[in-house]
Amino acid sequence: MKKRLICTAILSCAVGLTAYAQSASITVHADKAKEKINKEIYGQFAEHLGSCIYGGLWVGRESKIPNEDGYRKDVFEALKELKIPVLRWPGGCFADDYHWMDGIGPQQNRPSLRNNTWGGDIEDNSFGTHEFLNLCEKLGCEPYVSGNIGSGSVKEMAQWIEYINSEEGTPMARLRKQNGREKPWHVKYFGIGNEAWGCGGNMTPEYYSDLFRRYNTYLRDYPGNKLFRIASGASAGDTRWTQVLMEKIGNRMQGVSVHYYYVRDWNHKGSATRFSNEEYYLTLGSCAFMDTLISNHTRVMDLTDPQKKIALMADEWGTWWDEEPGTIPGHLYQQNSMRDAIVAAMTLNIFHQHTDRVKMANIAQLVNVLQSMILTDTEGTGHMVLTPNYHVFNMYKEYQDAINIPLDIHCNVLHDSAGKNIPQLSASMARKADSSYVLALVNVSLEDAQEVDINLAGLEVKTVGGQLLTSKSVNDFNDFSHPETVRPVEFKGAKMKKNILKVKLPQKSIVVLDLK
Repeated sequence: MKKRLICTAILSCAVGLTAYAQSASITVHADKAKEKINKEIYGQFAEHLGSCIYGGLWVGRESKIPNEDGYRKDVFEALKELKIPVLRWPGGCFADDYHWMDGIGPQQNRPSLRNNTWGGDIEDNSFGTHEFLNLCEKLGCEPYVSGNIGSGSVKEMAQWIEYINSEEGTPMARLRKQNGREKPWHVKYFGIGNEAWGCGGNMTPEYYSDLFRRYNTYLRDYPGNKLFRIASGASAGDTRWTQVLMEKIGNRMQGVSVHYYYVRDWNHKGSATRFSNEEYYLTLGSCAFMDTLISNHTRVMDLTDPQKKIALMADEWGTWWDEEPGTIPGHLYQQNSMRDAIVAAMTLNIFHQHTDRVKMANIAQLVNVLQSMILTDTEGTGHMVLTPNYHVFNMYKEYQDAINIPLDIHCNVLHDSAGKNIPQLSASMARKADSSYVLALVNVSLEDAQEVDINLAGLEVKTVGGQLLTSKSVNDFNDFSHPETVRPVEFKGAKMKKNILKVKLPQKSIVVLDLK
């Protein structure tokens, strides 16, 4: 069940309005809580793109940068803290140029690879199947592998599944054991192609559907493991693509993807840190549209799958800005500001309201690329910085596998200059396994604070604690010289009065409360 947004007033987002406290209210429907927020909604994405893998996750065993078996130690520890539930690899567009056998065996014998998609870098294939799956094992997360149908073959993909999932007695199981891995990894999530409508082959949905059916025929389930097959789904609002896949592939897939980046103009994406208030609200307008986008795809999927057995997977989403000046073209290295944090929090709140259909999401990307969790200095100094996005995911991690609680939200609505509606208050709430509650509130306004009254009738809440993420300017970001410009602090603006929780939200702020 979705939250209901009730618009009680309309407020222009024009710059220069006098700052004052807006009122808002929330009614909690704990008796209607039933849908689990799949932890995989907090999934991550690591593509062979720029310095996401090399210099981000992986520095090699001989690096002077502290590492454990080649994995950057500081990055690994930061990711462990996030409790990453699932990690997607090797792409992205890179996946349909990737041939997995080049990335196994002794590293000194692996052939090099030109990354034709992202900057033309020459990679040495030192990070391959074993390195990725062992990393997931160390992090305690599920791997999500994207298979190559763009330039690969049915045999190649079938052998990859055999290599990673067959127990013993098969040729690929013997090869895996020769390469030092005795037991299979039991990979569950497997994507049959990526962006088949574009970089994955420029296909029509009809052609891709037939290709999926062919490939799927030869992807075996091995003892102790059943594949969760994910089809290469739509770009943003292309519901026809989804409709064709639902009709022609149907229950042969367990999930279908959708990709959506909050970009207004692909030719002029704008700066990650130098942006106007108008640009800020335009980005939020694009973000708020995620709710409509998911609803539209869900409506199409419901026509042939009313029981919602097939999952919608938002396995690429996020902001995409111009590359930072002075960085390598094609590496998509961008800073991340308080604006990106607000976008992340709003998006997670939207996903929570669609958990009957959305079962996984993967923000793009993990390290050094787009809306990343972490930035590293790849020039050998070993410095690392946590982005505002990292802090959002860390604050929200208590939502993983909690039960979503429907909300009625009464708040003012802002408008961007393109006419899109932006609720001033974004919120979600869930019941955790220990019967305590987590409540997230986002005030998106740059001008006005919010006083929110939350009706908790029927819930026994004795203590309230939480964290606040905000900054002096929405353009603020963390860098190696100033790593804590944007960071969470204790929140003291919440008080219980009988069964009403009163919360004072500063402008441009994210608050996550723990209710016990």
